[in-house]
Amino acid sequence: MEPKESQSTPSFETIRILSTIEQSLIQGQAIEAIRTCYDPEIPVNIYEMGLIYEVKVAADGGVLVVMTLTSPSCPAAQSIPREVETKVKGISGVSEVAVKVVWEPVWNPSMMSEAAKLELGM
Repeated sequence: MEPKESQSTPSFETIRILSTIEQSLIQGQAIEAIRTCYDPEIPVNIYEMGLIYEVKVAADGGVLVVMTLTSPSCPAAQSIPREVETKVKGISGVSEVAVKVVWEPVWNPSMMSEAAKLELGM
């Protein structure tokens, strides 16, 4: 009796490529998720504060968020980027999230939206 050869084939995960429309939809959903993140000391969301510099969605569903904080000594420097990552990861179609905190350009109050300035009485 001859030994049976294994007929198993290697298993490859299928990577779904998103259309540009799907990427745009995810980008919009990511921005809406980010709008629910607040600096505990400021009653305005971080998107309206001008702390989010870029939200980019790749064809494989990866999302890059480039952001800053009001200052390097911000007490929420660890928690805000983690919150952004967690909320964006919860979006359907997102495969991974990278949050990159940058210090240039340096944030200043002129980066706030008009709505944020009104909310803060500026």
